[in-house]
Amino acid sequence: MEPTPPISVHLTRRGPSSYEATNAAGARLPIGGEDGFSPVELLLAAIAGCSAVDVDLMTSRRAEPEGFDVTASGRKVREGGNHLEDVEVVFAVRFPAGEAGDQARARIAPAVRASAERDCTVSRTVELPTPIIFTID
Repeated sequence: MEPTPPISVHLTRRGPSSYEATNAAGARLPIGGEDGFSPVELLLAAIAGCSAVDVDLMTSRRAEPEGFDVTASGRKVREGGNHLEDVEVVFAVRFPAGEAGDQARARIAPAVRASAERDCTVSRTVELPTPIIFTID
């Protein structure tokens, strides 16, 4: 299998504790400051978002959801170095009554399991020992 090209984002300081991330497509995301997510919130959003995409793709083929909400949470601890514990991702997905909705509902649990165990790049990266190299340019 051929390696995929690297994925990157660029971060620029906009002021005290305020930054902006930009991706290759030019999308911008405020981080910190008054109008941005904290880095920990971004991590939780990335975990929730990655799994949401997986589960949505695997379930909405059968029926369009009437409600699709995902909440990711964790508890920040300092013991042993800053990190999160008790990270949990909760899906609240509703489909309409009827055969198509029943088929979609039957796919929710297998889709969540597949995302957690195999498909979600973000949560898999967090769970696996993934070295991060910090350099100075």
